[in-house]
Amino acid sequence: MTVEGKKVLVVGIARSGVAAARLLASRGALVIANDARPEAELRDAAKELRGLGVMLSLGGHPESLFENADLIVLSPGVPADLTPLEAARRAGIEIISEPELAGRFLRGRMIGVTGSNGKTTVTTLIGELTRAAGAEVIVGGNIGMPLTSLVEKSGERTWTVAELSSFQLEMIDSLRVQVAVVTNITPDHLDRHGSFENYVRAKHRIFSNQTKEDWAILNGQDQGVADMVATLGVRSRRIYFSSRGRATLSSEMADIYVEGGRILTTMMADSREEIEAIKLDEIALPGMHNVENVMAALAATFCATGTGTNNLPVLVEGIRRFKGVEHRIEYVAEIDGIKFYNDSKATNVDSTVKALESFERNIIVILGGKDKGSNYSTLAPLIRQRVKQVILIGAAAEKIAEQLEGAGPMTRARSMQDAVLCAMEVAAAGDTVLLAPACASFDMFDNYEHRGRVFKEAVYKLASRLHSGWTGRLTN
Repeated sequence: MTVEGKKVLVVGIARSGVAAARLLASRGALVIANDARPEAELRDAAKELRGLGVMLSLGGHPESLFENADLIVLSPGVPADLTPLEAARRAGIEIISEPELAGRFLRGRMIGVTGSNGKTTVTTLIGELTRAAGAEVIVGGNIGMPLTSLVEKSGERTWTVAELSSFQLEMIDSLRVQVAVVTNITPDHLDRHGSFENYVRAKHRIFSNQTKEDWAILNGQDQGVADMVATLGVRSRRIYFSSRGRATLSSEMADIYVEGGRILTTMMADSREEIEAIKLDEIALPGMHNVENVMAALAATFCATGTGTNNLPVLVEGIRRFKGVEHRIEYVAEIDGIKFYNDSKATNVDSTVKALESFERNIIVILGGKDKGSNYSTLAPLIRQRVKQVILIGAAAEKIAEQLEGAGPMTRARSMQDAVLCAMEVAAAGDTVLLAPACASFDMFDNYEHRGRVFKEAVYKLASRLHSGWTGRLTN
């Protein structure tokens, strides 16, 4: 793609927007960065962009900017139906997402991971396993490192492992993912997409440019995935993983599956028999959803690096060592026999279900944040069975309380610090305090990472106050 001398408008000046502007400026484009927020809220980004020679338009979205651009690049947080984009479409101006821009410059091949939950864990684990198998690997996307910032690190032999959200996928055009992973599909981001059907179509775009030579790694026990494939189709080679034996919800058999407390696979090119990959009790991550994540990552690694049995020992050792990623059912501390876990990445109802299923009983769960059009009543059965106390925070507290009325005792908290104190008041030795909000974070925090860090800091301060000799620190 040639952008030299072209007027390119980058809309949204968060991490992805800044990275896109940086790449475009380095390739000789005339870049204008636009954001509805005032400069007072964007000081660091604005300073960096000005230093790159990027022009800024802040505090609104002037329609003339959009009509006079040669190309428009949207950050993931910018909705595709933003009003001034309509004028640009009428003028025939190309509008693409930041990952689409990256895809036009990245060298090598790509593994893309999408789904409602588990994306970050799967993406991170694929990166570690493919690297252990000897591949040249870079990791980014929705996981925190924008894809455009990886362009200069890529080479012809590179595998780029990318977490791709529905926001990022809805505006792709030519981006090709040689190995596409879909972890699961459940309702999420309905406030952005308008309907579950639109959300599914956005996720399905990960397959848009695949060929018959590419791979689709699919959850064989997820109804949303089964319905998506049946309705919208997949042209690439399908690999199914299943947590309930070899049978799947489709007419196909799983290629990697759980049976008898083990993960088995028939993907080994040099064996006609099913091969044991790893025993479930060797996986450090809690919950069957994490077993599914391991199978998805292992299948993707096989597709990218080969499926000889000689590769298996190093991959199994990589799985054994993998302790998860921050903010995903992350163990924080134990205070007087009470264990605290941070699952701030549980930003939708289904991810909170999976978090609750990871602990058998006596859970004090912290719910709430910015509502995304979710139905929280789905949580009621698990709350009745496993939850000792619900503590509500944030803008969605009232809606959650209404939809979960009668499911269990509930308490309101004014802040995250207050929520941790409330949890400690009702907890006893053997209980689990779990932050799994089922909501977005933007009502009270910058993002889910910020929310998780505030939770951990509150836990550490509580431990320090109760036990002066206790030393804990926030992990990066």
